[in-house]
Amino acid sequence: MKKFLYVLFIPFLAFPASAQSEDVDKFINDILLVAGEFSAPAADGVGYQASAGWFSSASALEKWDFRFSVHGNALLIPSKRKTFYLSNSQLQLLQIQGAENVNLPTAFGGASSIMLSGNVNFMGQNIPVNFDAIDGIGRDYIPHAFIQVAVGVSAGTEITVRAMPEVTIDGVTASTYGLGVKHNLSQYFNPYNFERSLQLAFGVAYSKLDVAYQFEPQGAEGIVLLDQINVDADLFMGELIASKKMNFFEPFAAVGVMNSNFNYIFGGTGEYLGIVNNQVDKLEDSNFQFKGDLGFNLHYGPFRLSAMATVGEFFNANLGLHFKI
Repeated sequence: MKKFLYVLFIPFLAFPASAQSEDVDKFINDILLVAGEFSAPAADGVGYQASAGWFSSASALEKWDFRFSVHGNALLIPSKRKTFYLSNSQLQLLQIQGAENVNLPTAFGGASSIMLSGNVNFMGQNIPVNFDAIDGIGRDYIPHAFIQVAVGVSAGTEITVRAMPEVTIDGVTASTYGLGVKHNLSQYFNPYNFERSLQLAFGVAYSKLDVAYQFEPQGAEGIVLLDQINVDADLFMGELIASKKMNFFEPFAAVGVMNSNFNYIFGGTGEYLGIVNNQVDKLEDSNFQFKGDLGFNLHYGPFRLSAMATVGEFFNANLGLHFKI
C-alpha cells in the first residue's frame, strides 16, 4: 500500500503519459512521496498480522487427526507509526499551506486539516491543485478474526487451512484465506519423540488478502471518477518453531521471515479509468521483514487455548481456541 493513493487526487493523470510536462513529473513525485509515507505503515503491519497464529506448537498431529481453531488477532499501532514528518524542502512543486513543516497522519493516524497546494503548467495551462492531506482510520489497534483447520499427514507433517469471511471495519471490507505446512524436525534427533522433550519444527504459510475500500468519487467528470480501491495481497512466511510440553502447560517460541506483495485496481467511471489502472498496476510493492513469536498453550483434554505475541516492527497479539478430534 505504498504508492497508489496519489491517483485519487489528480485528474490530469487521466491524460497519456507522453503529454506530461516537467511540472507534471514534479507533481507526481510529490504525490508519490506523500502517499508512500502515508501508506508504508499499513503495508508493514499487515505482514505481522497475517503471519500470526499459524503454528503454536512444534508437535505435529498424528496421521488423519484433525484440529479446529478459532483465532482473534489485534495488531497494536505504535504512536510513531501514526504520523510522518513532511517539510516544504522535501517537495518539488507542492507547498504546505500556512507552514514550513508538519506532521501528517499515516493510514493508521487520524483526520487532518492540512492542505497541500500548487500550480501545474500542463499543455499551456496553469492548473491549480489544492487538496486535503489524506486522513487515516484513527485506530490504536486493528482487529482480525479467522478460523483454521489442521490435519495430520504422514512423516510428522500437518497441513493447515485458514479462512476469514468477508467483514467490514471502518469502511474497509476485507477477507483472507491461506495454506500452511508444518514439519516436525525432532523426529530425526529423537526417534522416541517423548512428549516432554523439546520439540522443533519448520513451518511455511501463504496468505491471500483481499481488501476493498470505497470512498467519495475523486477525479473529473467524463474523464475519470474513482470511487473504490481493491487491494490484492500475497503474503509468505517461513519460521522455525520450538516448544516443550510440561503436563497441561506448553510454552513455545519461533523466529521467522515474511514477504508481502501488493497489487491494486481502482473502481469508478470515465474514459481514462483503464489508463489509470495501467499506471497503478506497474507499481509493485514488496516488503521483507523479520519477526518473532512467543507464547504458550494450555491443554485440557481435546481442547487447547493458545496465547501468542508476534513482535518486530509491530506488536500483534493472538488468542486461539483449538479442538482436536
